[in-house]
Amino acid sequence: MNQRPRLDPVPIPFIDVAAQRRRLGRSVDEAIARVLGHCQFILGPEVRALEVELAEFCGARHVVSCASGTDALVLVLMAQGIGPGDAVICPSFTFTATAEVVALVGATPAFADVEEASFNLDPASLELACAAAREAGLRPKAVIPVDLFGQPADYDRIMPVAEAEGLFVLDDAAQAFGATYKNRRVGALAPATATSFFPAKPLGCYGDGGAVLTDDEELAQVLRSLRVHGEGHGKYDCVRIGLNGRLDTIQAAVLMEKLRIFPEEILARERVARRYSAGLADVAMVPRLASGSTSVWAQYTIRLASGRREGLAAALKAQGIPTAVHYPVPLHRQQPYQHFPIALGGAPVSERLAEEVISLPMHAYLDETTQDRIIEAVRRALGA
Repeated sequence: MNQRPRLDPVPIPFIDVAAQRRRLGRSVDEAIARVLGHCQFILGPEVRALEVELAEFCGARHVVSCASGTDALVLVLMAQGIGPGDAVICPSFTFTATAEVVALVGATPAFADVEEASFNLDPASLELACAAAREAGLRPKAVIPVDLFGQPADYDRIMPVAEAEGLFVLDDAAQAFGATYKNRRVGALAPATATSFFPAKPLGCYGDGGAVLTDDEELAQVLRSLRVHGEGHGKYDCVRIGLNGRLDTIQAAVLMEKLRIFPEEILARERVARRYSAGLADVAMVPRLASGSTSVWAQYTIRLASGRREGLAAALKAQGIPTAVHYPVPLHRQQPYQHFPIALGGAPVSERLAEEVISLPMHAYLDETTQDRIIEAVRRALGA
């Protein structure tokens, strides 16, 4: 008797950028065609138009677009004159770019721990990291809170510590642009905010891109100079050491089309997160939003007891469901960063999270049937 061939489960995208592309349809094609028509590929009119629209969206007075989220961080540190002998406090539970930029400008990253509930910078550990930096003979100059997985850090608690310590606050909002904190959007929460438009981000372009958001007009002017080789009144008038950090015009055109549907996508992401939490709260530790905060859910990240993550990932993979771990090794444990200062008492929460977190597929086009398939697979794998 002939047996039917076994059909493998249809794979689910972790982030479905193609679904969004289908929704946008000709609008993106037409936007790109307009750039091809005028041929102003660097700092063309769409770049300035995008900056205006982003400022209106988040409530910042100034937006300076740039080539990547990493460049956005670097540009602000350069504009602040941060360099050798200075320490910049970073959470250990984040992507390497947050600390990488500090070393790139010649300063020293000093690591702080994060909080259990939000995964974001712990203000108490921030104070301890400043003390550790001073003990190492460094001058604490800035702090880079990270709005991890889409939720803003607790700025009402961070800002007083930063003021007392004399720290400039640079918000790393690469994962959280579009979120709110106590009725204010990310981009208006700190003296400067850096964000990323990497394609996988909630608001992403079709390549690399980033921006700095600030209310400080003088800072914005310096940033605009720095992103074009430190130019002054003209191309050959160099007034400071800068870099080539411009956002290209095609990416700006793409982003303007995406920004038009971004509010709807944020609401869709919220609906997905609520359904995930309702379906998984009794089998895993689901994300919790702080009072007064919203998230754009760049990642939907659950926690499991240590040792259970690998089994869940393997079971889901067999069902065509991808997962990811953000982040398996805290920065202070990684080779390039092991000799840098860390807050007194270390970063035990960061180390624990690195062993327990796992992220599920998340995007604005995740339909309820697919969500249910994922929820049921997780529950089966965890024995529920």
